[in-house]
Amino acid sequence: MESKVDMIEGCRVGDQSARQALYTLYSKQMLAVCYRYTGNIDTAHDVLHDGFIKIFTHFTFRGECAIETWITRVMVTQAIDYLRRQKRTGNIITTDQPLPELADEQEIAEEGNHLTNQQLLEFVAELPDGCRTVFNLYVFEEKSHKEIAGLLGIKEHSSTSQLHRAKSMLAKRIKDYIANEERK
Repeated sequence: MESKVDMIEGCRVGDQSARQALYTLYSKQMLAVCYRYTGNIDTAHDVLHDGFIKIFTHFTFRGECAIETWITRVMVTQAIDYLRRQKRTGNIITTDQPLPELADEQEIAEEGNHLTNQQLLEFVAELPDGCRTVFNLYVFEEKSHKEIAGLLGIKEHSSTSQLHRAKSMLAKRIKDYIANEERK
């Protein structure tokens, strides 16, 4: 393909080489998005596959944002739909128990800087489904708790609680990992 515009126009009319170019250009990045939501690489591949099928059969990109942003939205929606079908978004904890203490976010960020992106991605994937979904929507998709509540069919307080739990779990996981690495 000569340019992204040509690739997009080719996808719009069903050109197989344009579709291949789009897939080649974005599949690795979108696999990481799918993995962040599903927490399982095999499932992430399935969601990625389904997402690209949806993109190629209903190419509705209108150019109102970057193509990468549009593809990411499709993949996030596909991942959330998958979790809903598996009834995994129902794993959102809604208790009145006090939230765990959260370590200083600046300290966590500094410790996290010593990890690879792959390691951080694995830590996020280890989170329980509800925490992971809310964390991803809040941190990576920059959704508000109100928007998350609407997307997942939960209360805003549940979204806030899940985000707090996710941060707490990640902070503990990062601290434990760094402590283990320092002992080696």
